[in-house]
Amino acid sequence: MTRVVVAVDSFKGSIGAADAAAAVRDGWVEVRGADEVVLRPMADGGEGTLDAFAAAVPGARHMPVTVCGPHGREVPASWLLLPDGTGVVELASTSGIELLQADAGGLRPWDADTRGFGEAIAAALDHGVERLVLGIGSSASTDGGAGMLTALGARFADASGAPLVPGVRGLVALAEADLSGLRPLPPGGAVVLSDVTNQLCGPVGAAAVFGPQKGLDAEAAAVADAALARLAGLVAPGAAPLSPAASFDTSDAERAPSRRARPLRTDHSGPARQHPAHSAHVWDAGTPGAGAAGGTGFGLLAWGAELVPGAERVAELIHLAEAIAAADLVITGEGSYDGQSAAGKVPAFVAQLASASGVPAALVAGRITADADTSAFAASVSLTELAGSPEVSLAAPADWLRAAGAALARAR
Repeated sequence: MTRVVVAVDSFKGSIGAADAAAAVRDGWVEVRGADEVVLRPMADGGEGTLDAFAAAVPGARHMPVTVCGPHGREVPASWLLLPDGTGVVELASTSGIELLQADAGGLRPWDADTRGFGEAIAAALDHGVERLVLGIGSSASTDGGAGMLTALGARFADASGAPLVPGVRGLVALAEADLSGLRPLPPGGAVVLSDVTNQLCGPVGAAAVFGPQKGLDAEAAAVADAALARLAGLVAPGAAPLSPAASFDTSDAERAPSRRARPLRTDHSGPARQHPAHSAHVWDAGTPGAGAAGGTGFGLLAWGAELVPGAERVAELIHLAEAIAAADLVITGEGSYDGQSAAGKVPAFVAQLASASGVPAALVAGRITADADTSAFAASVSLTELAGSPEVSLAAPADWLRAAGAALARAR
């Protein structure tokens, strides 16, 4: 009997990690019914993070919550309660870009925010979780986490003292930031899962690199970058000077006029962990990962959370290394395996774990591009090649994942 571990990521916009892993298993056992197939769906902090934990941790419970989505309407969502008291909250299902892509209104580059994510975190805190694990991939916005922090008790205002409107549209008018009302972290703290190492601002920052996929053109991305620099100047320890770019074109209706920023209040009367100035960890806008999820990484640093590599920490929490060490084969995969996939993505990380245990790894991907390096895998299967076209494979991803599992089993 062969023992197979299936540790695939979600096939973004097509099928979640848990369903993808189950489909690969079903295809495998159609051919080799006597084999043991262990499912360890993976994630790196983005879409599918809740599914990965729910599938791997016995006794995990989905806790329903209704939040304000990135389109400004209520969204039914959930966070996950683990038996040890850990709460797992996913940005993708509360403030994620997939919610806009499925909505007739489309992308909202100026108005989407992260408030819903903060509301889900607040629900977990209300329940009394011992610690938090926060997945922050697939963001719809570039608000620096301001919406999330607002839902957790922070206050952001314009020069007149009025609360900011959501999203970048509000952030460009930011004049005052007050974090004194932030809720404290849970006793065990909060870790943030992300595979993004970008800083908050600049040419490799949140707006410049990820803004276009959220609907920001080059000019708008520059405005958003300046707004994020303004946020950093008010919130980060030491209150670094604002970027020279932080002056806004008042002739454009989408831009707000430049404001004179007032410093962050530090007169805290609550628990010490309410403000990062009282925290032992050192961070600023240049911290790797601060630019993750439209700057939500920065907002979470301001709360006192710790940023960690997403795939690595998920693997640790679901005991993936132990499962692989006891296996004869591991199957991993994602929607698109390309030239960038070797740098921190789930398949490459799983292949490294397999290699460390002397276990062969196989790859299943929606597509495998010409520049992709598949040398770490004993076998690889492209759903696009199996189906004959991307359109056919995307129309029935579970069917083609089953076909891929069967193909790998026959080749075993």
